[in-house]
Amino acid sequence: MAKRRTTLTLLTVLCMTLALSPGATPQAATADATQSPAQQEQRARDYFTNLELINQDGETVRFFDDVLKDKVVVISFIFTNCEGACPLITHKLTQVRDQMDGQIGDPIQFVSLSLDPKRDTPAALKEFARTQHADHEGWVFLTGKPEHLKEITSRLGQFTDDIEMHSTLMLAGNVKSAHWIKIPPQDQAPSIVEKLKLLVEDKDKS
Repeated sequence: MAKRRTTLTLLTVLCMTLALSPGATPQAATADATQSPAQQEQRARDYFTNLELINQDGETVRFFDDVLKDKVVVISFIFTNCEGACPLITHKLTQVRDQMDGQIGDPIQFVSLSLDPKRDTPAALKEFARTQHADHEGWVFLTGKPEHLKEITSRLGQFTDDIEMHSTLMLAGNVKSAHWIKIPPQDQAPSIVEKLKLLVEDKDKS
């Protein structure tokens, strides 16, 4: 299925290219060295959105302020009725978690966004996390209003009308420094761990 994509390059500090939603502009998320830290933070909030979502514990959170802000994040895209790729990707992330003992939750947070919010209730996400051994501090599973998930996953270049054909690409980023990378599904856990360590080092310098 053809997808409309806009290439986003963040000046010097952004290493990842995101497929932007139609109508989005590179300027919306580009880091600007002439801006104050507060202005840069607001620019990121405006781009990634601060829409309300619901986590696996039924708590309402705002996407930027409560999930992304000041974090090193690994974002995956799942739906709980998935019997193939989603459990495999989640299992791989549990291997990454096990190899980064003591760092998950602080400074690294795993974020799994539902692509099927109509069926993925908080309880369904909680059960999925439990069965995949991913019900762990520092790992948030998010559902919410379909229009909110559509907006956010579109901003991240991962929205699809056919969830059975969704991308298994993962995204990782140091939100404060605006350093983002793509993690292809074929990457093995040790490789992902090394990439995350580099993002954490960026956080320590920022």
